[in-house]
Amino acid sequence: QVQLVESGGGLVQAGGSLRLSCVASGRAISRYPMGWFRQAPGKEREFVGYIDWSGGRTYYADAVKGRFAISRDTAKNTVYLQMNSLQPEDTAVYYCAADHSVLGRGTPVSEEYDYWGQGTQVTVSS
Repeated sequence: QVQLVESGGGLVQAGGSLRLSCVASGRAISRYPMGWFRQAPGKEREFVGYIDWSGGRTYYADAVKGRFAISRDTAKNTVYLQMNSLQPEDTAVYYCAADHSVLGRGTPVSEEYDYWGQGTQVTVSS
C-alpha cells in the first residue's frame, strides 16, 4: 500500500505561485508514474498533469500548460507541483495520485490511478 499526503496549499493572489508537495509512504514510488488532479466546488475532478516513472516525461492539461510544472525527488519519495501565474479559476482541491503500473508512462485518466492523497486546498483571489 502507498499512502500519499499533499501539502503546500493555501490562499494566494492572482498572479502568485505555490508549490504543492506529495509525500509518499509505505512503499517507494520511484517506479510509478504520478498524477495531479483537481476538483473545484460543484465540478468534476479534472486532470492537471502527470510525470512518468523516470521523471523524464511530463504531460499537462491545456488549462495549465506553461504555468504548472511537475517534478519528482526519488530520494525524498516526493512529487511536486509548481504552480505559477495562478488565476481564480485554478481554485480547487488538488490531489496527487500514484499509478501502480511499474515503469509506466503516466495517464490523464483518473481511473487508472490506484492510490490517492486526501487533497490540499488552493484558493486564488482576484
